[in-house]
Amino acid sequence: MANNKEQRLLAEFPPVPTEKWEEVITADLKGADYRKKLVWKTAEGFDVRPYYRAEDLEGIGHLEAGIGEFPYVRSTGGCNNWRILQTIRIEDPESANAQARKAIAGGAEAISFVAKCSEVCENGFNKLLDGIDLGAVELTFSGAGAESTANRFLAKIETEGLDPEKVRANFVIDPIIAKFSLKGAFGCCEDGSVCFANLKELVEKGAKYKNLRFTGVSGHLFHNSGSTIVQELAFTLAAGHEYVVKLMEAGLSADRAAGSIRFSMAVSSDYFMEIAKFRAARMLWANIMKAYEPKCGRAEKMFLHAVTSKWNLSVYDPYVNMLRGTTEAMSASIAGVHSLEVLPFDAAYEAPTEFSSRIARNVQLLLKNESHFDSVVDPSGGSYYIEHLTQSIAEQAWALFRQVEDKGGYIEAFKAGFIQEKVEDSANKKDHDLATRRQILLGTNQYPNFNEEAGQEITQAVVSRSGCGCGCGDCKSDRPAGDCGCTAEGNCSCGCGECTCGEETGIRTLKPYRGAMAFEELRLRVDRSGRHPKAFMLTCGSLAMARARSQFSSNFFGCAGIRVIDNNFFSDIEEGVGKAVESGAEIVVICAADDDYATLAPRIKELLAGRAILVVAGAPASMDELKAEGIGNFINVRSNVLETLKWYVAELGI
Repeated sequence: MANNKEQRLLAEFPPVPTEKWEEVITADLKGADYRKKLVWKTAEGFDVRPYYRAEDLEGIGHLEAGIGEFPYVRSTGGCNNWRILQTIRIEDPESANAQARKAIAGGAEAISFVAKCSEVCENGFNKLLDGIDLGAVELTFSGAGAESTANRFLAKIETEGLDPEKVRANFVIDPIIAKFSLKGAFGCCEDGSVCFANLKELVEKGAKYKNLRFTGVSGHLFHNSGSTIVQELAFTLAAGHEYVVKLMEAGLSADRAAGSIRFSMAVSSDYFMEIAKFRAARMLWANIMKAYEPKCGRAEKMFLHAVTSKWNLSVYDPYVNMLRGTTEAMSASIAGVHSLEVLPFDAAYEAPTEFSSRIARNVQLLLKNESHFDSVVDPSGGSYYIEHLTQSIAEQAWALFRQVEDKGGYIEAFKAGFIQEKVEDSANKKDHDLATRRQILLGTNQYPNFNEEAGQEITQAVVSRSGCGCGCGDCKSDRPAGDCGCTAEGNCSCGCGECTCGEETGIRTLKPYRGAMAFEELRLRVDRSGRHPKAFMLTCGSLAMARARSQFSSNFFGCAGIRVIDNNFFSDIEEGVGKAVESGAEIVVICAADDDYATLAPRIKELLAGRAILVVAGAPASMDELKAEGIGNFINVRSNVLETLKWYVAELGI
């Protein structure tokens, strides 16, 4: 019961009903549309209101579950000590081993080895793992030859007689997403039956090792192909369920089939939505597996790895990627995942350096050792907003999951093009939002680094979704785009180990890419042109509007790598035009108030006399009159920035 002091406070601050809040909001809006001004229409298929109250949680069933209790929305266990993972590509076993040992000494608690060839020989495998405590460090093996690596690993731990309870390893054997969904074919056979039979055999061979997982569900590839959060979750669940079905058909129990799965999902910069996504993921998987009446809770507990978004990474102004990785890591750690990888800030354009790898690890070390995020389980639990988001995402993802199941499961839905169509629609919407600045990628389509010029190391990273001739959009070779040498079997002769193309199968595939690529491709064209085109800001008329328009226009043209010549203010437009001509600028932007343009723009056009492209910053009421006088170039907040910049670059002959 409340004490006397609390009672007095409650009497002084009585509860305010929702109706009163709404009355105040309506009054403050002064007639503006509430839904247009304050309600966020998400790409996920539901609306988000500006505030939530306890009454909004009525009817949400999962709120009764505690930490580590079904449906595990809050957690699958009693702690939040996620593992810090670092990926190392195997160029040669000894070098990879040295990198791994250095990473472990620097705070990594899990290592993911990516093999680029089909098999690491026995001697090489021993060198790879030399000095690594298999009872303390969790290992993950992916890339070409993950299956043969799994057999070699099992033989090694059997020979060494390691404690089955302590060895922790994952093998990303993922024929459904990493092969079929990216290449249009399973590689092993037409229907994947051989892949599933081999996978079942591995699960049985490793049965006594409770912490070995052989089935990888690479759900992050949906995000990196442009999906929404709901799509990523629904299709990841559908692929996971397909594995359970196929492995049970091959003879495994539901417990064994589900217990062999390691889910991997991306975490983007959509901070609160991502927290809710992971919570919803655990809840939905628990309910999916409950229907199979598993004998132990392991099958219902989602084993979840998170990796920061590759789609968000940019090659221009790359240090911004550090900030993105930090907020994304916070979302995943608050949500509670088994392991987390923060991609190094330079991962989009080069093999991560020692510096970038250390910074990526340190992000998580800070979250653990200085911010103590690992000391609290599900800190967002009970938040009206997060709980509502969790429920909304779960409902939307469950509906989409059911649609996939109604089509015969993941594989049949993919063959029918249903999954690709959903992801492509989302990707196209994201591309349009970036092009029109409805979605911001800092340093790419807004607030660019004006003085930056691309180094040679990023040339091959800047390839648009359709720019790679093989269609993979993810090739890291130093060959020209379209000459990466991918093969139908998935063994990439360029050595990147990530190419996603294959032989023509008639099945559309997922196409991972980065959102910044289209802008980067344009800016790189300017950087490599050998020219340094300039845009001159002719500020005049109203001082306040002139400066605001100049800042907008500078950011606009800077996104294409066009050098900006900014100016405080010209009280004399003759002087301004003279300075513009003297600067040699190919583009002159008039920056003034809308009311000024009707008189200033024609005069400036006359003085400029065609010596540069004339642009008006804004959408003045006099636009039609100005067009009639031959002034036809306007930029404003409604412009498609990407397409407009492409036009100007083409006009400059670049």
